Amino acid sequence: MYQISELAESVGLSRTTLLYYEKLGLVKGKRQANGYRVYTDADRQRLRLMQQLQAGGLSLQECQACLDGKLDREMLGKRLAVLDAEIAEKTRSRDLLAALLGHGSLKDWHEEVERVAPDLHRAWLMSQGFSSTEAGLVALVSKDMNAHDAYMAGFMEVFAELDWWGPGAAEATRRALTMVPFEPETILEIGCGPGMATMALTEATKARITATDTAKVALDKLRARIAARGVADRIEVQNVDMAAIPAPKRPWDVIWSEGSAYILGVEKALVDWRTLLRPGGVLVFSDMVWRTDTPDDEVREFWAAEYPAMTTPATRVAQAKRAGYRVIGHFDMGREAMDTYYRPLSARLEALEFALAGSRVLDDLRREIAVHEAGRGQFSYEMFVLERA
Repeated sequence: MYQISELAESVGLSRTTLLYYEKLGLVKGKRQANGYRVYTDADRQRLRLMQQLQAGGLSLQECQACLDGKLDREMLGKRLAVLDAEIAEKTRSRDLLAALLGHGSLKDWHEEVERVAPDLHRAWLMSQGFSSTEAGLVALVSKDMNAHDAYMAGFMEVFAELDWWGPGAAEATRRALTMVPFEPETILEIGCGPGMATMALTEATKARITATDTAKVALDKLRARIAARGVADRIEVQNVDMAAIPAPKRPWDVIWSEGSAYILGVEKALVDWRTLLRPGGVLVFSDMVWRTDTPDDEVREFWAAEYPAMTTPATRVAQAKRAGYRVIGHFDMGREAMDTYYRPLSARLEALEFALAGSRVLDDLRREIAVHEAGRGQFSYEMFVLERA
């Protein structure tokens, strides 16, 4: 026989807890003539069994039901489902905390935040010390702020030898230029990359061009092209964050951005860059767009992760109008623009297969190429020509 204090000590509970359990009917002591309660070893074992049931997540009431009758399998199944959900949630929380501390991948987290809160995602990344352009690259390219530098090193190793860093073609650049309703004297090119569009603009106009980017290897390739063609007097190369372009003394006639507005966010770019244009000035940009409302699942899922803001040409036109532009025109840059980018990229990955074996850069780019092949006709690049109203 046990007195209540002895029973409490033997099962690791307080006297107050045992009194509460007795009130609930979980244990039933016998009161002696002297007024003290005493309990049997059966009571102690009942409490021990109840503790084991509680360790499985059962409530006191559920423990009592199990102790006093048959196991309620339906109730236990529901309790198991609740616990599984709680464990999954705790695991996600643990993984995120570990990843934020640099002990795991943040890829899935960055993809989800970019999908549901892109502006705040970029702002938060900037609060962690990334520039606006770097924040865009973390959000859409490396997708892991802790591994960003290493990822971009591999990424740049791939692209350093490529002329095109995105879909494009000199013919598409020239076609867009014919839609500009005046002969430009000044052109600001944002996200110039290695300068393929820069050279096309130089050949087709007499304008003074300021070409900007933040990738040193790309700007070095552009400078080499400028020197080879002897056009240094017409082209100024600047390493400038696309979100921090200083206001010019004289607003630009034309702003040109092929394949880079998405890094800043097209809607933000439309608003921000408009302030740099003179009234009647023209913004030309290209962007990946949907060509169907019903893409294949593989294609849809890939772009939902890689470029969640991707939309249709009609939506981009509506956004441009809301931002204060008159739409001069837009057109599909076609298969040539896509192949001009993806064919050399595929060959470059083959050449670096051994050097990049096992890297996420290699896996990511190969998957993009596979989706490009599988999704022909479902998405492509569109060129937009807009006049500041």
